[in-house]
Amino acid sequence: GRAIVREPKLFLFDEPLSNLDAALRVQTRLEIARLHRSLKATMIYVTHDQVEAMTLADKIVVLNAGKIEQIGSPMDLYNKPGNIFVAGFIGSPQMNFIEAARLGDSQAKTIGIRPEHITLSRDAGTWKGKVVHVEHLGADTIVYLETEKTGLLTVRLFGEHKFAVDDIVYATPDTSLMHRFGADDRALG
Repeated sequence: GRAIVREPKLFLFDEPLSNLDAALRVQTRLEIARLHRSLKATMIYVTHDQVEAMTLADKIVVLNAGKIEQIGSPMDLYNKPGNIFVAGFIGSPQMNFIEAARLGDSQAKTIGIRPEHITLSRDAGTWKGKVVHVEHLGADTIVYLETEKTGLLTVRLFGEHKFAVDDIVYATPDTSLMHRFGADDRALG
């Protein structure tokens, strides 16, 4: 409150929500967003919580061991990660990473596919696998399966789905949303 009265041009938030419980965290996040819009001041917000970064930022600077990995809008980082570190940091659950050679791609070292960009079927699909764990989260169902082609694969399905451990299923990635990374872990064009 004292900072707002002085009408500064810049605010610095250093992990302001880290000690709050989940409900208060959401409420305070909304208040900070509302404050940002009303004050129209620059705010630098430091956080390790990617949800806070994605929901509050106009622009995100992703740091790794003091090095800038990528700068961009939240959705640019989500849709076009510049390297494996950013691809793995942005998105929950984390992006699946598969050895490209296992999928027949000799140009890339690693293929990435987000869990929400994979569909599951009991009848047919790209990769046959066995369900090893299921998390029923209400709005989402997270299915972990083991396939010969990919190894462990995480799939995020929207809504409630009836999969159980040991079910045999088929996973199909949206190939237009796959990410390719080279030997240096940087995204390939």
